[in-house]
Amino acid sequence: MRPAPCHSTTPFAAPITTLHQHHHNASSLSSTGEEEASSSYAVHRRQLLLHTTSAAALLASSVLVPNASALNDVATEEDVRIYTDDVNKFKIAIPPDWQVGTGEPNGFKSITAFYPQETSNSNVSVAITGVGPDFTKMESFGKVEEFAETLIGGLDRSWQRPPGVAAKLIACKSSKGFYYIEYSLQNPGESRRTLYSAIGMASNGWYNRLYTVTGQVVEEETDKYASKVKKAVASFSFI
Repeated sequence: MRPAPCHSTTPFAAPITTLHQHHHNASSLSSTGEEEASSSYAVHRRQLLLHTTSAAALLASSVLVPNASALNDVATEEDVRIYTDDVNKFKIAIPPDWQVGTGEPNGFKSITAFYPQETSNSNVSVAITGVGPDFTKMESFGKVEEFAETLIGGLDRSWQRPPGVAAKLIACKSSKGFYYIEYSLQNPGESRRTLYSAIGMASNGWYNRLYTVTGQVVEEETDKYASKVKKAVASFSFI
C-alpha cells in the first residue's frame, strides 16, 4: 500500500528552533499573548513527535540483541509470521525467516526490531514512547502534511556546508488513526535509504503511548526487500 502524495507544494520546513522569549508589560495580557502561547504549545507538540520519529529513523543503526523469547510469540500465517506483543498490545506481519531483536531503549519505553537472517541494512522497527494526557490522537500534532514536512525539515542537512544528510519527502497520508510517511535519507557518499513510517497512538489504560513503526530499505536491496518491508509496516495494528 503506497501512500498518496502530499498535496502541499511548500518547501520543506527548516529545522525547528527554540521560540524567542518576548517581554511584555503586566498590562499587556491580550490576544497577542494568547496567540503566542498557543503557537509555542503547538511547536512543543511538533517537537515531541519530530524527536520521537527522528530517533526511530535512526534505530536501524543500533545494535540489536536477538530476543529468543519473542520468537515464541510468532504464529505462521501463509507467507508471513504474525508477531504478537501482548505486553505492548500490538501485532505485525513479518517475513517467515526474519529474526526478532531488541535495542537499547534510550528514551523509549520499548524497541522491537525485525530483520533478515543474512547480513542486511534493511529492517523494520517498532518504537514506543509515552506522551502526555493532552495527546489523545495524531491530529493533536497537526495535520499529516504539516508534520511530514516538519519531519523532513528536521532531518535534512543538505543545506549545510559541507552538505550533510539529504532528506526528501516521497508521500504521506492519514488513515484509520495512523500517519503514513514515506521519505528518503542519503548521507554524502552513501547509498540512499527509503523509509516507510506508520505512526499511531493508543492507551494502555493508564497513559497514552506513541507507536512509531519504521521500515527501511537501502537502495541496493530495493528489489529484494522493499515489498516485504512495506507489507510489514502496513500490517501493523493494535490488539
